[in-house]
Amino acid sequence: MVRQRWTTLVVAAAGVLPAACKRSGAEDGAASAATITKASRPSVSDSVRDSARSVALGRAGGANHTVLFIGTSLTAGLGLNPDSAYPQLVQQKIEASRLPFEVVNAGVSGETTAGLLRRMDWLMRGKFDVVVLETGANDGLRGTPVATVKENLRNILWQIRTSHTEAKVVVVQMEAPPNMGPAYTKAFHALYADVAHEAGATLMPFLLQGVAGDRALNQADGIHPNQQGEHIVAENVWKSLEPVLKQVPTTGL
Repeated sequence: MVRQRWTTLVVAAAGVLPAACKRSGAEDGAASAATITKASRPSVSDSVRDSARSVALGRAGGANHTVLFIGTSLTAGLGLNPDSAYPQLVQQKIEASRLPFEVVNAGVSGETTAGLLRRMDWLMRGKFDVVVLETGANDGLRGTPVATVKENLRNILWQIRTSHTEAKVVVVQMEAPPNMGPAYTKAFHALYADVAHEAGATLMPFLLQGVAGDRALNQADGIHPNQQGEHIVAENVWKSLEPVLKQVPTTGL
């Protein structure tokens, strides 16, 4: 069961979460230097600027359409080679299926829904046809009130809907750790279906289905998938994303 594995994940990561939350608390939407695992990677501010520029360029690579992945360190691929994060693995599946889409990865480590809300204006300047929205995991780890997370997510989706009226939107289900208590975890789970329904978005099942809590599929922190686990995450995403991509008209956008 996913909840049982998630419990194992929390126990394994008990020594990591307080430090991670403390670091990310300094500034929502920005990772500390300690979270940058490769020296060749740009600074966080540069990463955000680069993601915005990538969205703005959109289809420069020759693809007809763009899929924008917005998310946390789980989307950014923390601890992995940048080419091995699940959005890049999804790009491989897109190419194998001969679909005319280019993936842009705008994941930022340590980001909460409040942090994402602050950079939405920037992200919405670009051209894209499909958005995959993965956010809220860091809110759940902090115990941010569910009403606050829900309102932030509503505002994020409103900005997408008003600035890109024709875009397909996929909301990724995230979960709060069980140590937050049953009332909190139940309400946190339910908010995703609520806001996805309100926005007319597709709800994708839990991102870490089949990965969370499995030591063999996660990095030493017990939170982020390793390379093997990341392939499972990519498959999870692809099962929901492929039908959405096939709904996008191939001309006229």
